[in-house]
This record gives sequence, structure tokens and C-alpha cells, in this order.
Amino acid sequence: MQFGILTVVEIAFPLYLAAFVIYALRAVRGPTVPDMILAVDCMSFDIAAFMAILALYFRSTYLIGGAVTLALWAYLLDLYVANHLARGEVGA
Repeated sequence: MQFGILTVVEIAFPLYLAAFVIYALRAVRGPTVPDMILAVDCMSFDIAAFMAILALYFRSTYLIGGAVTLALWAYLLDLYVANHLARGEVGA
């Protein structure tokens, strides 16, 4: 059985949407600040991964560039927050 990119998008979209809703709830109602930061981080990486899948579907190099840029910004957010968590400047 061979899967096409349309099948992958049809399977991935509901999964990414459900994950995004769960991450959004955790980002809003998270018990601690690191939980909220992790939820936002997961949302951004999931959006970047879904953008990469859509780039394959639409055969667009612009979406890949946007996905890579978003992933790099999320990584910079991780470094920034980790730096402040290590110093104790962000409430844990």
C-alpha cells in the first residue's frame, strides 16, 4: 500500500490540530512557568513540522524557509529562557 502526500496531510492535520489545542491549554493553564514555556516551544516546533509537510504538498520552497526560520526562533527562545531559568530570574 502506497501513501501519497495527500494521505499524509489528511492524517497529520487532525493530529497536529489536536496537539496544538492541548499545547495551547497547557500554555494558558500550566501549573508552572517552565510548563508554559515548554508548551509554547512544542507548539512552535509542531507548526514548523506541519509547515514542512505542507511545503511538500504544495511543492513550495518558501514554506520550508519559513519552517526553518520558525524552528530556529523556537530554539533561540529555548536558549533565552534556559539562561534566565538558570539565573533564577523566571519564576519556577
